[in-house]
Amino acid sequence: MGDTINFQEVLKKSVLELEAFKQVSITEIIIGLLISYLLGMFIYWTYYKTFRGVVYSHNYNLTFVIMTMLTTIVIMTISTNIVLSLGMVGALSIVRFRTAVKDPLDIMFMFWAITVGIATGAKIYPIAIIGSIAVSAVLFMLAKSKRKDSPYLLIVNFEERASDQVKTALRKMNHVLKSKTVRKDMTEMTVEIRLRDDNTAFVSEISNFDGVKDAVLISYNGDYAP
Repeated sequence: MGDTINFQEVLKKSVLELEAFKQVSITEIIIGLLISYLLGMFIYWTYYKTFRGVVYSHNYNLTFVIMTMLTTIVIMTISTNIVLSLGMVGALSIVRFRTAVKDPLDIMFMFWAITVGIATGAKIYPIAIIGSIAVSAVLFMLAKSKRKDSPYLLIVNFEERASDQVKTALRKMNHVLKSKTVRKDMTEMTVEIRLRDDNTAFVSEISNFDGVKDAVLISYNGDYAP
């Protein structure tokens, strides 16, 4: 008899807990998703305008929009009940991301999208909007104040008889040796140089040396490893 009463009490308590779920109205859902979409597109636009890497990825940039909206949905969901929030944390803990992110700035954009999604899902719209504007302004300011001299990698393949000419040409430039590979009578040398303008005539000059097979100039931002 006592077990039956306890079971009925537990069942009644469970029903009351289910009824205690805070409902999110359709209007709140639409407003939250609309704001998260607009802010996600704002992050998308900021990333596109301030990107300084070697290869721009449109698909990667689109993930910021979707990530912002998905985070908003998750926060709206777990805000309805504390028990559900704990279960959601446990479920999301099995997710693993395998994509390698080389640029630390890309990680910052991902964190920005998640932060905006959290603020929007919690209905703290002023923080999401004003914070996004402030972050974007700082990114544009830092992008404009970048160093005037741009880093490049110069890769030269030459025979032994052209060694002195190549070294003499490199001494005229501020360069740092990155790698040197010797294969029989051929040598491949990779050096980092910095240019203040688009004057790349020296590449043709080096390639015209007797014994130089080719000379390649590559824009370098730290992602390339020779």
